[in-house]
Amino acid sequence: MSEAKDKEKKTLSLGEKGTLNLKGPVGAPPPRQNVTQGRGKTVAVEVRRKRTQTPSPTPQQQTPDTPESDSGAAPQVAKLRTLTEEERKARIQALHQAEEDAKIKKEEDAAKTKPTETAKQVKKAPSEEEKQRQQELEELQKIEASEALLRKEQGETAPSPTEQPHQKDKRDIFAADEEEEESYRARMKRNQQRPTRRAPDQRRRSGKLTVTQVLNEDYARERGPSLAAQRRAREKARMNAQNAAEPQKMSREIIVPEVITVQELANRMAERSVDLIKALMKMDVMAMVNDTIDPDTAELIVHEFGHTIKRVTEGDVEGGLEGEEDRLEDTKPRPPVVTVMGHVDHGKTSLLDALRKTDVVAGEAGGITQHIGAYQVTMKNGSKITFLDTPGHAAFTEMRARGANVTDIVVLVVAANDSIMPQTIEAIHHAKAASVPVIVAINKIDLPDANPQKVRQDLLSHEIIPEEMGGDVLCIDVSAKEKLNLDKLEETILLQSEMLDLRANPDRPADGTIIESKLEQGRGNVATVLIQRGTLRIGDLFVAGTAWGRIRALLDDRGANIEEAEPGKPVEVLGLNSAPQAGDKLFVIEDEARARDITEYRQRKRRDKASALAAGTPETFEDFLAQDQERKKKALNLVIRGDVNGSVEAIIGSLNKIVEENEDVKIQVLHSGVGGITESDVILAKASNALIVGFNVRANTQARLLAEKEGQDIRYYNVIYNLIDDAKAVLTGLLAPTIREEYLGQAKIQQVFNITKVGKIAGCVIEMGMVKRGAKVRLLRDDVVIHEGTLKTLKRHKDEVKEVKEGTECGMAFESYDDIKDNDVIECYEMVEEARTLE
Repeated sequence: MSEAKDKEKKTLSLGEKGTLNLKGPVGAPPPRQNVTQGRGKTVAVEVRRKRTQTPSPTPQQQTPDTPESDSGAAPQVAKLRTLTEEERKARIQALHQAEEDAKIKKEEDAAKTKPTETAKQVKKAPSEEEKQRQQELEELQKIEASEALLRKEQGETAPSPTEQPHQKDKRDIFAADEEEEESYRARMKRNQQRPTRRAPDQRRRSGKLTVTQVLNEDYARERGPSLAAQRRAREKARMNAQNAAEPQKMSREIIVPEVITVQELANRMAERSVDLIKALMKMDVMAMVNDTIDPDTAELIVHEFGHTIKRVTEGDVEGGLEGEEDRLEDTKPRPPVVTVMGHVDHGKTSLLDALRKTDVVAGEAGGITQHIGAYQVTMKNGSKITFLDTPGHAAFTEMRARGANVTDIVVLVVAANDSIMPQTIEAIHHAKAASVPVIVAINKIDLPDANPQKVRQDLLSHEIIPEEMGGDVLCIDVSAKEKLNLDKLEETILLQSEMLDLRANPDRPADGTIIESKLEQGRGNVATVLIQRGTLRIGDLFVAGTAWGRIRALLDDRGANIEEAEPGKPVEVLGLNSAPQAGDKLFVIEDEARARDITEYRQRKRRDKASALAAGTPETFEDFLAQDQERKKKALNLVIRGDVNGSVEAIIGSLNKIVEENEDVKIQVLHSGVGGITESDVILAKASNALIVGFNVRANTQARLLAEKEGQDIRYYNVIYNLIDDAKAVLTGLLAPTIREEYLGQAKIQQVFNITKVGKIAGCVIEMGMVKRGAKVRLLRDDVVIHEGTLKTLKRHKDEVKEVKEGTECGMAFESYDDIKDNDVIECYEMVEEARTLE
């Protein structure tokens, strides 16, 4: 125990500089930086006799970055050198944490302020506190580096075994004295520069103090916010930054159709429907989410919410179907399309048969064409010509107009024995309207009464000037029966096509025109299409009028299957979902959904148009009168079925022409279509008291049995003339007879007799004609009609007679009238009914 106490006994020694040190036992290593440990184990007492100049620090203590002349930095450096290694590390960590906190605070302030103000703050120089913190951190790092270097040197120059322990202790004492003297001077200087502390009531000493603050003796300054407050401030700054950085509403392009609901408009703008309803209320528009608004109101709403509007209509779905115009370098020559037109029975189809070397006339009812036939003929030199054969008689005006609109050249066939006829004139008008060149083929020159020269002269009256007479119209004399000059006609057509320079681009989606459409058993809906641009291939998706489909098969004019059709080639197309109307355009498209949209829009548009025509809502008093007169008309209801669309169209056109010429009748076509007569047609006709008409079609078994059961009349026709005549006969039977007044004669009253219980009797002489009992009479006085009625009695010599002739006397009395006088004139007449006929 005594040995331990001896070891713990402290000794008092005097250093070289006059410093009295109270140390521990001899042989113990002198503690370094004992002043700042604050644990009471070492007490340093300095006795100053004379102020001497402070020796310069050792190279390990003085750094080149710290000038000796910096009196303010020297005490701070000396103070930092007195810290232990652990304290220096803790101080460096605290400085790093302070820099991070300052950086976070700057970011929070930047988030609260505007971007321009933040930019200004960034440009400002760092604060004094930041400079001091940075300088202190640099000094601590330099001290760490010097300490590491000193430890390395001491390790290399270890004390030799001959060195005495008291020499080492002496070196340590001197070093400690120097450090203590420097530490004391730094403390004194820092205390002189330290500001005066505030009064106790102004100080904030609440909270905890860190070890670093105690060691550095800077606990008197104001303490920063606590960690919890800093976390709250950081969270608040983060929330503010999120609110400030919240993206603005995206401006969208809103597509607005002609009619749109409030809910749909809100969905397209990505807005709440409630907000739209509030905006509408501000505009004095009371609407709910399912109510529709007009496009003008929708445009105001869209602009109010900061979006842009793009107004579209239903018809925009058809936009872009025709595609872009073809470049000249992409086009290639194509065959000419030639339409054969003329009067009925002038030999159009026979001429075409002679060119094709086939017999089409044999298949036509009555020997006249009732369909548009499309054929392609290959010449001996390899050139191709596409022919369209149109019907000639008056019922097929629309077919001729349609043929003229898709053609390049019109061949006008005129019979040499008949010359110009009504349909010939109409064909000339169609050709002029289509602005296509005309070639006149004077047919039947082999007949004895043929007069081609007369035909040429008659053409002059219709502004068709033949080349022989100084014009530009080529006239060719041909004979289809004898096959005369056919090669000359072909050469003329090819020459005209070369002058026109007909070209088309085959390398693009195809488009064409529907020439004819029909419904065939086992094949479905079939359409004859004339390709005008592009190449049509099997599998292409297309839309034609109100029909769409995908091509399942392509057939040429001779019925052979082909894989594709080039421009100028007529083909039959299989794969339609319904029969399109003749004259509709066919377009190949890529998207099936778009095809459905286009056909639905066209069907809806057609239904609306039909409904508007059927409704006929009156607007004026004259409209009410006209509607009442329309109801009084006798109507013929029809259900029409035909083999091809063009025939049905021609039948309806002829019936409408009858109605136009006769104001007292009207024809209502309840339903028309292509294909055989079905049960639904019979049911519709029975419910509407209509007549079923089949043109080149028949009723199926179920429809026929149902018609026999219900007593429904079905009429079949294969010539359009017979159908029109029967329609006229039926309409004639529906017409009311015409009532006509027939004059019989007149008598003059000679004397008036007043007979008891009978009344007044007029004694008359028949001056003209005759008078019948029961006939209607008029009483004229001074040539003014004062009464119209019937005769009650007609007597001659007290006998009742049926009639009295001219020059005979008689007595007459009126029914319920006796105001008669002498010299009055009695005029006798009767009403006669006559049956009416249609014009």
